[in-house]
Amino acid sequence: MEILPDIPDFEVISCLGYGARSTIYAVCEERTRQIYALKRVLRRTAEDDRFLEQAEQEYAISSQFSHPVLRKSHRMIRKRKFMTVSELHLLMDMFDGSSLDSTRPESLQALIHIACQVAQGLGVMHKMGYVHADIKPNNILVNSETQCKIIDFGQSCAIGTVKSRIQGTPDYIAPEQVALGPLTPATDIFNFGATLYWCVTDRHVPTVIPKKKTSVANVDSRTLIPPSELNPRIPAAFSRLILDCVENRPSNRPPNMDDVYHRLELVQSMTASILLGQNGPKPAETPETPESNADADTVT
Repeated sequence: MEILPDIPDFEVISCLGYGARSTIYAVCEERTRQIYALKRVLRRTAEDDRFLEQAEQEYAISSQFSHPVLRKSHRMIRKRKFMTVSELHLLMDMFDGSSLDSTRPESLQALIHIACQVAQGLGVMHKMGYVHADIKPNNILVNSETQCKIIDFGQSCAIGTVKSRIQGTPDYIAPEQVALGPLTPATDIFNFGATLYWCVTDRHVPTVIPKKKTSVANVDSRTLIPPSELNPRIPAAFSRLILDCVENRPSNRPPNMDDVYHRLELVQSMTASILLGQNGPKPAETPETPESNADADTVT
């Protein structure tokens, strides 16, 4: 049994999951009795400074959120030792859900319902001037009522940002992220499409940096089997949308998340409840914790 830490001013209830140099806990603030998810980032060496910077960036962006699908950060607390920040706490919305990679829905209707929520949340981010830049199954939480919450904004940035190093997750990363090009809403559309592709086929889009290889692939040489060929239950319109989202060139993808959302709505209106689980993709293995716990695979 894991020993929970002592965090001043908070009662630590449980460990929710792990991220890059961080641990997420369910906590109760002693003064207000308010329940939060608390992300704790520890600085052990100077190399950890970038993770503290990512947490500060996450707070700067997510503290502005008011949309129910976007996890809001309410407060940031810095702990110092000898004038240096030794750890940082983010107090965030508590959400009782599990990551999409461990709770893939069995029906197409349920998946599209989740996808519509994610598209709406990302669309709101884009209108605020930001991109998430790391959408993947681990960063989408889903509860028992099929409501979802987008989490982990440590790689989020202003639209048009050109990063100095590659950041993203193999199997979901967009070509322009690897090429250190400007990040735009089209980047989130690619990440989102790669997530949907995995959900309906149990396979990954062959991205420029696949997880199982250490070398960078030639983006123009990658081949992609349409989802409807791998899973006959997938309607042609949904399969086409996913393929459009993961086009190599950002200009060939849907123009914005509003367009993606409206196309999802059309698929939803035409589709009866179709099971994805029976004779379809095998369910993913359930991780030990419901929060995002695959950030070790993220290029940061």
